[in-house]
Amino acid sequence: MQTPIDRAHAAMEAAPLDDAARLRFYERLADAELVLMLGKEPVGDSVNPEIFDLGDARFVLAFDLEERLTAFAGRPVPYAALSGRALARLAAAQGIGLALNLEVAPSAILLPPEALAWLVETLDHGPGTAEARPQALHKPRGLPEVLLSALDAKLSTATGLARAAYLAGVTYDDGTRGHLLGITGAQSEAEAALAGAVNEALVFSGLEAGALDVTFLDDSDPLAAELARVALRFDLPQREAPQVRAIEAPGSDPDKPPRLR
Repeated sequence: MQTPIDRAHAAMEAAPLDDAARLRFYERLADAELVLMLGKEPVGDSVNPEIFDLGDARFVLAFDLEERLTAFAGRPVPYAALSGRALARLAAAQGIGLALNLEVAPSAILLPPEALAWLVETLDHGPGTAEARPQALHKPRGLPEVLLSALDAKLSTATGLARAAYLAGVTYDDGTRGHLLGITGAQSEAEAALAGAVNEALVFSGLEAGALDVTFLDDSDPLAAELARVALRFDLPQREAPQVRAIEAPGSDPDKPPRLR
């Protein structure tokens, strides 16, 4: 079974001078759920990862599939499941590197502490805030496919956080031009996470020198209607409502009288 990390690693290895391929690998690493090999069963929120000395650095071992951890260890071992971004922060804070998928996958790689520190710094470089009034909207033009794919991938993981996103070209009242992503139906507590995800799509596409503005809109906002007319639309996945089946009381349906025994 080939995982997203396997595919991103293969693309990075095939083009070692391609910064965009390297960035996409780190993006897949940050977004993945990893299993961290532990020395003993966790107690509450406290975990004790196995730490290995390899060369001049220390490394924790993590895998993107539980089966790969078991294959490496040769037996079931305790582990903790956490996101790649969370693991990078924990390891970087202690100056520890990451041994990923060691010996059990084509994506096996040693990431030294400085690589994890760079990843954490990149992830923590959040979006800024500004105020501007859109004067005109138009269809998006000139955006690279790598950014559109990155946006689609990021938004497709934001299940239940918003309803839709609309990407359009924009001219502001001060004459500046750019691109605007309007997000509708967002939960207020999810706005920061959504803005951060969009910022990551921009950065990991290798376009950090560019800009993409994000705004959150009510469905009744006139700007939302204008965006829907000209913009490229992304539909975010929604959580399925629980299935509720009504149970009729015996005798409540005249066509199905209760049976007497």
